[in-house]
Amino acid sequence: MNRRKIGDAQEELACRYLVKQGVRLMERNFRCRQGEIDIIGYEKEYLVFFEVKYRKNDFRGNAAEAVGFGKQRKICRVSDYYRMIHGCPSDTPVRFDVIAIDGGRIEWIRNAFDYIG
Repeated sequence: MNRRKIGDAQEELACRYLVKQGVRLMERNFRCRQGEIDIIGYEKEYLVFFEVKYRKNDFRGNAAEAVGFGKQRKICRVSDYYRMIHGCPSDTPVRFDVIAIDGGRIEWIRNAFDYIG
């Protein structure tokens, strides 16, 4: 199985997990010139931008560690664009979460990082 198919399968697993946790999914793989966000949804009043990271084993570190500063900044830029084109009010509470999948274990890290302007 190639990397893209593995990534798609892990994102699907993350989506099913989030729906079971009560998240209302809005979009998957939102792309624009600035980059991509894996999953966008609402948890209660929060508009949440999810980054899904998968590691088969810990040879290259755990999944959560793979969301570095550069990736965080890119996600924030894409979130700005998403909110602009969808007319989200400026007072909409926003959160940046990571779904870390290590082997078969899923960890939902809420507020994984703060907005980087």
